[in-house]
This record gives sequence, structure tokens and C-alpha cells, in this order.
Amino acid sequence: MTAAAGAGAAAPAASAGAGAATARAAAPAPATASATATAAAAAAADYGAPGPYATAVEVGAVTTLYYPRDIASSDRRHPVIVWGNGTFAFPVVYRDLLLHWASHGFVVAAANTPQSNPGISMRAGIDLLSRRDADPGSPFHDAVDLEHIGASGHSQGGAAAIVVGADPRIDTVLPIQPGPLADIDGVDVPAFLMAGQRDSIVLPFLVRAFYDDADHIPAVYGELRGADHFTVVGAPGPFAAPTTAWFRAHLMGDGAARAQFLGPGCGICADGGTWSDVRRNALASR
Repeated sequence: MTAAAGAGAAAPAASAGAGAATARAAAPAPATASATATAAAAAAADYGAPGPYATAVEVGAVTTLYYPRDIASSDRRHPVIVWGNGTFAFPVVYRDLLLHWASHGFVVAAANTPQSNPGISMRAGIDLLSRRDADPGSPFHDAVDLEHIGASGHSQGGAAAIVVGADPRIDTVLPIQPGPLADIDGVDVPAFLMAGQRDSIVLPFLVRAFYDDADHIPAVYGELRGADHFTVVGAPGPFAAPTTAWFRAHLMGDGAARAQFLGPGCGICADGGTWSDVRRNALASR
């Protein structure tokens, strides 16, 4: 089943068998940025706005895909985000956030399971896109950047993002209010751990415990001011901009986005209106 959604308007989805573009270019490897905190803060507002791509949705048995609608004719390869849901939730609960990422050029593979903690269904999303990318009859043929993959999720799915982060195919993890059943010691890629100031289900100190244990990787902890456990559900509100910026930094080589989190500028560190607490370890601060 395929449905389409534009940035604010519905549109026909790309159909299978559409002509694949030639000479697809993978997203560039991340590069070090030297933008000032002021410039980074201005860029953050753009990451919260819809991206340039109209979007489409394909609901499968194991995985729901959110992706740029014109991917079959795109002249580039699109990085991947695998997603895990919270307990008893399905991808449709987070549809607005996942479509937001797709509008910025990502292919999102969301696991169709309300019990995502083991990470099996999230890994299956990578396997699915690998097959689609290799299939000449698929609109995803030669259009998926399998060299740049991030893992994210909410609550139980946040823990799953940490679990999946041990997979060598993953380049970064972004757990949102992650549950406790994960071990970040197995993750060897940069991590952005997000908490909500008013979360009474996954208390902020539980998310900080993951951050404190992540001293072997570049790690950032961000606590959104006023956010509770369900702020990310439906319209993603304050979660849209920082999550998009993090993935653009690590999967697309966006230097302005990188300056939001890493190096001396740290745009989010200067944004006390959005964040009630921001912490970075030594590896992220360099």
C-alpha cells in the first residue's frame, strides 16, 4: 500500500517501475564546521520547517517506509533512518516526524511493531532497503545511501535505537526518551540522547545515565524545556528541528547542522529557551 503526502498537501506516490536516475551521488561524508553559535541558531529554525521534498508512504507487513516521493528520478542517493516505536505504538503515531525527515531527503524505515526493543524489525528495515536498492524494477534502485544510516526511536523504541546502534551498518543513534533495556557500551558511533523536562515516564535522570555511560563516543544530552513523554507524538513540535539537524550533520555532511551540537560553537548550548539542560562530553566538544 502506497500513499503520498507533500509538505502540507497530498500528491500521487512514485510508482514502481519508474525510470531510475543514473549517476546517483551518495551524501558526502560529514565535515567539520566552524559556524558561530548565532549562525547555527538561525539554521536550526530552518530544520524545523518542511524540507524541499514532497513525500510518500508505503505500508508493508514488517516495515513502513516514509521517503521522498520523486526518489525514482532523484539524482542523488538518500540516507536512511531506521525507527522504533514506543510500547504499544505503531509508526502512524509518529507520522508527522517521520514525514518531516522524509521531506528533508531521508528514507525512513519504521518498524511495524509495538515491541521494538530487540531491534530485529529495525534491522529488517535496512535489509529491505538493501534489496530495494539492488532491484532494477524498484523505484528505490540505486537511490538509497546505505553508507549513511541512523537509528532513532521513542521510549521503548529509543532503547531499540541504542540496541541497533551496535550494528556496524549504523553511523549514529538518536534515542528519544529511551527506555532502560539497552547498553550503550555496545555503541561505537555518535549519540544524541534526548529527554523531556516534564517526562514522568522516562525521567530525565534515566536518559542522563545513558549519556554518562557514553564517555567512549561523542555524546550529547539534550533536555527539551517543558516537554513531556508524549510531546513527540502527533505534531513533533520542538523535536523536529534538533533531530533533523542531528541527522543532516551525521548522514548528509551538513556543516551548519553539525555546529548545532559539536565543536566550539554548539548552537543548542546557547539556546536556553528551547533546552532546560544540554551536556556534551569531551569527544563531542572537540
